Amino acid sequence: MSDTPTLFTARTEPEPLQVDAWSHEPLLLSLEMGGANWPSSCRSGSCRTCIGQLQSGRVRYTMEWPGLTPEEHAQGYVLPCVAHPCTDVVLRQGY
Repeated sequence: MSDTPTLFTARTEPEPLQVDAWSHEPLLLSLEMGGANWPSSCRSGSCRTCIGQLQSGRVRYTMEWPGLTPEEHAQGYVLPCVAHPCTDVVLRQGY
């Protein structure tokens, strides 16, 4: 990862919203700053309130393993409160 932040685009489904998503900020923050009404609570990757599924793109985490099962991780589920974009992303809200 570069020390220089990179600007990506995050799109949401089913609510059609597109926001700027910086690589050094959690996706949840980018979504909120862009006007999304994305559910959240703990902001530490443990409560799972903000869970969503990546439809496309890649993220990295600020912790070794957020509160996802291996199966959820394999199915593309992410926790936007601790997920940082590595590419443009499309994120579907909910489980």
